Amino acid sequence: MSTTTTVQSQRVTAENVLHLFPEVDTHLATYHRADGSNNDLEGYDEEQIRLMDEMCIVLDEDDKPIGSASKKVCHLMKNINEGLLHRAFSVFLFNSKNQLLLQQRASEKITFPDMWTNTCCSHPLGVPGETGSDLDAAVMGVKRAAQRKLFHELGIKAAQVPIEKFQYLTRIHYKAPSDGKWGEHETDVDLEPSPNEVQETSYVDADELRQMFDDPKLKFTPWFKLICETMLFEWWKHLDSGLEKYVGETEIRRML
Repeated sequence: MSTTTTVQSQRVTAENVLHLFPEVDTHLATYHRADGSNNDLEGYDEEQIRLMDEMCIVLDEDDKPIGSASKKVCHLMKNINEGLLHRAFSVFLFNSKNQLLLQQRASEKITFPDMWTNTCCSHPLGVPGETGSDLDAAVMGVKRAAQRKLFHELGIKAAQVPIEKFQYLTRIHYKAPSDGKWGEHETDVDLEPSPNEVQETSYVDADELRQMFDDPKLKFTPWFKLICETMLFEWWKHLDSGLEKYVGETEIRRML
């Protein structure tokens, strides 16, 4: 004679899930979406509002992750002025003629709309593969994030910008307001820009970029001008030889 034992599993609820399964992250279950009804985001583009839900990596001043917060929370000037700091990256993509690919940000962007800037500027997210506590892991996470955003914004496929072709140069700590409410505290290819992200692109050499800076009708993102004025033109002169001496800085450049 055989017997069968039936084990009835316990009902899993919001109250007991962490007790039963300590590995479960309950953050998303309690996170309130940054919808258009929020006064901070009222009147903005729906897709850009959706992107404000992305979770950025919150840092201490030594670039060590200490938490995560939505893109919206990280970019409100009231939070930035109280010291909230998050991880970001800037990509400078050069073609075979050593021309730099620039983009003009779309009018729909919530922060720094219509401004010219470097090839791609965005954030690694608080997700596996893009985070990292030590410098090597953080750099690898940023490279993966850069591949993701180059495709999202410009249609550049990962195969065209392989991880091993990215060169990490340095880290900067800066703060810049956008409009009083929002701010920041952060190979030839086929291009298919997303019109919700990018309204125009242009390849320029160093002299052409300097001429653009002299044109009062053009506006540029603050981080781009900061990097150009302090480092980029020096790096640019050594693209074909000698760039190695600038690669892999371990100190953080404070530009506050």
